[in-house]
Amino acid sequence: MGLYLNPNADALKQSLRNEIYVDKSLILAELNKIAETDHDFVCMSRPRRFGKSMAGNMISAYYSKGCDTREIFAKMKIGQIADYDKNLNKFNVIKLDLNGWYQNAIQRKDVNALISNIHSAVKREFIEQYPNCSFEEDRTIDDCILNVYAQTGEKFVIIIDEYDVLVREQVPDPLFQNYLSFLNGLFKNTTLRPAIALAYITGIIPIVRDKIQSKLNEFWEYTMLTPRQFAGHIGFTEEEVKELCDKYGVDYAECLRWYDGYKMNDTVSICNPLSIVQAVMYNEFDSHWSATGSFEALRDYILMDFEGIRQDVVKMIAGESVEVEVGSFRNTMDSFESKDDVFTYLIHLGYLCYNQKDKTCHIPNEEVRQEWIKSVRLSPNYKQLMTIVNASKKLLDATVNGDDAAVAKALDAAHTEVTSPLTYNDEHCFQSAICLAYFYANTRYTLVKELPTGKGYADLVLIPYLPNIPALVIELKHNKSAESALQQIKAKNYCQALTQYKGDVLFVGINYDEKTKEHTCKIEKVD
Repeated sequence: MGLYLNPNADALKQSLRNEIYVDKSLILAELNKIAETDHDFVCMSRPRRFGKSMAGNMISAYYSKGCDTREIFAKMKIGQIADYDKNLNKFNVIKLDLNGWYQNAIQRKDVNALISNIHSAVKREFIEQYPNCSFEEDRTIDDCILNVYAQTGEKFVIIIDEYDVLVREQVPDPLFQNYLSFLNGLFKNTTLRPAIALAYITGIIPIVRDKIQSKLNEFWEYTMLTPRQFAGHIGFTEEEVKELCDKYGVDYAECLRWYDGYKMNDTVSICNPLSIVQAVMYNEFDSHWSATGSFEALRDYILMDFEGIRQDVVKMIAGESVEVEVGSFRNTMDSFESKDDVFTYLIHLGYLCYNQKDKTCHIPNEEVRQEWIKSVRLSPNYKQLMTIVNASKKLLDATVNGDDAAVAKALDAAHTEVTSPLTYNDEHCFQSAICLAYFYANTRYTLVKELPTGKGYADLVLIPYLPNIPALVIELKHNKSAESALQQIKAKNYCQALTQYKGDVLFVGINYDEKTKEHTCKIEKVD
């Protein structure tokens, strides 16, 4: 038993002592299916604080010969599977936290010796645990593995947490070349390949295409874009969140509004575990995840001078989705060539969510939306946007108070901000302008666009989740009149969708005139 070779289960046991622990052990069932096959090299990329390290600790505790965890896993979900123990404590495990190594090297001011220090530390443990095997002084980890395998036939599981930290930190080339040699020795050595029963590496970004792909091309990637069978195994699923909300008496719908939105496939949507744990423990809905990072990184990327990026940022802050081509991004920090590359990177960071069906991205939830607002607030390029966002509360108050003129004036400003001169008269951009203008409503309402109701679809319905405020049914017209919009709400019985709602309803008719480029508004209260 060592720190890096055949570690114990202390990290898992510590997690199990947490007040809140969500059992994610079924990931082991998926890994057991592919262990000792041609598909047993796994690269799992997820945003920070999504539970990658906790999963790695659990995987280590399951496979490691350095501990006996039968009693632990027998009580977990994996223990309900008939052959759950077929690989239990069966393999030699090498577990490395590359970010931890890197941060320690920075403190010791010997970053250039990072890789050689890793080799030395792990080799010392090989010597301690295998006294009957000879290890020459200049041997590397891959040499040690091959030596043990050749003499004993024992296989290895290699776990590297945050394998991409040196890529993200853009370390000097000599260190990076040493890292490439390290990866090459472990994962490109055909002689060593039979000795590895499973390789499991994690990172924030997928494998870098133009720097280390050749060293890791045997890995099967599971990302925010293509999670496949691991979709629900990293992060908390909606079902797991509901169980926690029921246990702690927390508003489940509000919890999803704040922290949900990462749609991994047609059936699985996940939330950030850190945010959920803090929200349910303290019954506080706030930006817990974003508080662990810096918004400057997000701001730097959305300020890049690519055509259309500013307009799309405005749309997404207003609640819209925008098209994105995710195939061109090379997963590096220095190869951004378009806004698609920027948005794809932000998907991997967790600042955006990807919809695979329609190839679009959007801001996933209220927590992340607030991070976007913070990131653009101090930017001169987005000053006008923030003026509109800050004015949005006044707009909502004006709507509730029936101030038609104030509403129309605010919509004039929003329409100008969200659209370019070429698309100003586009009806879809008109709707985006309305959503942006009512941005502040997200703090009080659930906004539903194109809601089926009565004899048609209401353009925008605002359903309150706070007490003592009216619901809003908004109908938009183009080159007609605000009065005709009101008449359509009544004629097609759009309020039918609110039959379960007990409270006042406001009908809001809005018209945009292309010739004058002005908006008009009529508001009518319905008990």
